[in-house]
Amino acid sequence: MRVEKRFHSLDSFRGLMAISVMLYHLRVSGSFTEWLLFRHAEIFVSFFFVLSGFVLMHAYGSSAQFIFRKFFITRTFRLLPLHLFMLAIFILLECGRYMAAQKGMDFNNEPFSGKFAPSEILPNALLLQSWTHLTNPLSFNYPSWSISIEYYTYMIFALILGIAFGIRTWAWATMVLVALALMYAGNTFFTIESLRGLAYFFTGCLAYTVYVKLPRPNQTQTWLLTTLEVLALAAALVFVVNDFAAKQLLASPVFGVIVVIFAFDGGSVSRLLARRGFGFLGKLSYSIYLTHAAVLFCVVSAFMVARKIFGVDIAPMIDGTRYLDLGNVPLNNLIALLVVGLVVLVSMFTYRYVEMTGQSLGRALANNTAHSSPALRSDTEI
Repeated sequence: MRVEKRFHSLDSFRGLMAISVMLYHLRVSGSFTEWLLFRHAEIFVSFFFVLSGFVLMHAYGSSAQFIFRKFFITRTFRLLPLHLFMLAIFILLECGRYMAAQKGMDFNNEPFSGKFAPSEILPNALLLQSWTHLTNPLSFNYPSWSISIEYYTYMIFALILGIAFGIRTWAWATMVLVALALMYAGNTFFTIESLRGLAYFFTGCLAYTVYVKLPRPNQTQTWLLTTLEVLALAAALVFVVNDFAAKQLLASPVFGVIVVIFAFDGGSVSRLLARRGFGFLGKLSYSIYLTHAAVLFCVVSAFMVARKIFGVDIAPMIDGTRYLDLGNVPLNNLIALLVVGLVVLVSMFTYRYVEMTGQSLGRALANNTAHSSPALRSDTEI
């Protein structure tokens, strides 16, 4: 199988789920942000982990000459530039909050306190915030908690790939089973974020080993793949919108199966997802995921300033959560759509000038040590 293969439907899933996570964090009264799917969309972060493990196995698992230095450089420059850029943006926003507070503006918490404390800056810069109980995984740019886990999980993946090539499948399975067992047992030694990331990422690795062993369907079997895709989406919807005790544990096999089904890109749903618009969102997914918290912060702050100026509570607190509410459902839906559009516009900028610049620099540094390989051109992980 060719390493250069792109999984178009999976790329599109990444974009759609990044939008869904953004809508999970956006609360607009009476709008589509309150649909049951989006109120449970936090589970889609687990899908990101599974998909990353799957794609990295595709990119590096069949490499006869795995070079850790190349892997380290390309993965670092894939994730770190945008992460550090957004961390800097949040520090600047916190400075703005501080100046506004000096002028009498009221916020939910004091500037540079709690999850925005200066002591959280260095752990965030080093992507360590989710690995220790001494730090707040949701500090500063809160979606980056998963990037913290993903980055070092990449390195664990590379270590196993480099020293346990012959037994790596057993190593992946052991990581998944141990992590899920600790989650089930209510472990308090490791952070729950690290266990989730390890379990789901290496589930993705196992999913890829299953995928490569399955026979390739021919064109006459499109109906079969379409049926499987529809059933997978229906099962995923039921799974996502329902809460039950074992949900975090079952996310591992459920999302693993879905990734394998859609990796074939052979059904009608896959063909729909392969269209340009969905692919565009997939390309922007990492930027959407990391920039949306800052955009939402700015939008909510603007509503709070307007509330103070006009004396109308258009940013009410409901059950401890800040909502946006213009008092009219159609207007609220319009506001939600405009925020989504704003996030996409910002993401287009950061993708072009931060992500792509970082990736180009990473490839240049990696290629100083040896000729580039097809695996180094993979840019599909978030």
